[in-house]
Amino acid sequence: MVNIALLGFGVVGSGTAEVLTENKKIIEERLGREYNLKYILDLREFPDSPFGDRVVHDFNTILNDPEVSIVAEMMGGSHPAYDFTKACLMAGKNVVTSNKEVVSTFGVELCEIAKQNGVRYLFEASVGGGIPIIRPLINDLSSNKINKISGILNGTTNYILTSMRDKGESFEDALKKAQQLGYAEANPSADVDGIDAARKTVILAALASGKLIDPKSIHVEGITKITLQDTKFAEQFGYTIKLIGYTELTADSLIAFVSPRMVPATNPLCRIDDVFNGVLVDANMVGEVMFYGPGAGKLPTASAVVADIIDIIAAMDTTHKSIEWKQAEPCDLADFESYKCRRMFIVKENEDIAAKLNGEIKALDGACACVTSDVITEREAAEMANSLGDALISVYRVL
Repeated sequence: MVNIALLGFGVVGSGTAEVLTENKKIIEERLGREYNLKYILDLREFPDSPFGDRVVHDFNTILNDPEVSIVAEMMGGSHPAYDFTKACLMAGKNVVTSNKEVVSTFGVELCEIAKQNGVRYLFEASVGGGIPIIRPLINDLSSNKINKISGILNGTTNYILTSMRDKGESFEDALKKAQQLGYAEANPSADVDGIDAARKTVILAALASGKLIDPKSIHVEGITKITLQDTKFAEQFGYTIKLIGYTELTADSLIAFVSPRMVPATNPLCRIDDVFNGVLVDANMVGEVMFYGPGAGKLPTASAVVADIIDIIAAMDTTHKSIEWKQAEPCDLADFESYKCRRMFIVKENEDIAAKLNGEIKALDGACACVTSDVITEREAAEMANSLGDALISVYRVL
């Protein structure tokens, strides 16, 4: 019998309990062994829940129980989630998590502690909700060198941008609707400022490169400055605006950043809409591989948590390779100013200004936009933007 404990009984925690219970017979038949959900740690009482009798309030009850071999952490935030995770791993307990903040900040240390104690630290649910992406990167694409990863990694921002494009809603109105529907928090900063996507981006970059970047050190732009005019110009050129977490690896360096991008209709990410997520992986042998599905939500995310639990149970009687990361050093990172791509410049309509832009130009509502014919660096784009002066409205990278 394998005993499991859950840390946190919020949306994902309660969903995990539901999946473990609802699909218990199927899971146990596939595993060939039984499991038991023994504890649920939470500060609250749940007298009306069928799991109420398993709720405990003292973490040490779980930590000091030698029968508990798997702990699922779904508390959110860094502390005490990190502290509890570290303690469990050091006590010889396997840990699975949906907590991208902890993984992106402390992943190197926690993976090393897991290795030293002969247990596993898995985090499929930390990126893409219910989309299988982390395990495929570790296992199925292990024979490949990853060149690039581009992802729509935040369902809230994708819903807002879809509403702006398809319904003509302003950013403010689309955000308000997202909050009413429960897609956005009362304080939506982590989503709309790109922080959530940045944490997920560095996790994907670490899986591709073996090096974990500090999420606070990468370039991050959110979606708060995007206007309806921007979305209309994007459509005129056959693009749609998406918030993209991007990683690119070269022979000796890597780059990772988050920003709104003009995604062409030929790119599979272009028509991933509403709260769905998508990750496009470019590998040197298989080519481009697309992962798509619900990027958040109670049961999709819980499904990924339980998948990690199943993975651990299935491999309990076998040897396994631990995830090993190093902390990225400054020398591992490419100079962001040298990153190259095409750009879209939107300026106040003026023939003299438009003449400075080398590329196709379209006009709309007293403004004009130009998509550059050539790829240009961040430094060159900044110089061009400065040369446009007060006529410049906005600049976007093209994916």
